[in-house]
Amino acid sequence: MIVEHAEFTIAEADSEKFESAYAQAKELLAQTEGFLWARMHRGVERGESYLLLVGWESLEAHNVNFRESDRFPRWRALIGPYFAATPTVEHYREV
Repeated sequence: MIVEHAEFTIAEADSEKFESAYAQAKELLAQTEGFLWARMHRGVERGESYLLLVGWESLEAHNVNFRESDRFPRWRALIGPYFAATPTVEHYREV
């Protein structure tokens, strides 16, 4: 299993809209072959900071099955307008 670790910065004024858009966007993740689970967390000390963790069966499930599908542009159209900075995305494997 691979865990995608994505960090988003969202202006405080947009937080409710972002969270609502993410609820819709999560469905696009769930429709992807190789998707296992997703969890979004909001920063306690820094309320503009969001952490998305997504479990994938493999790196290809994320990079090919999702990112190269028609779901990815729809995902970005839903949540992208609220990005105050470019997101950072990394992948992790269990040790």
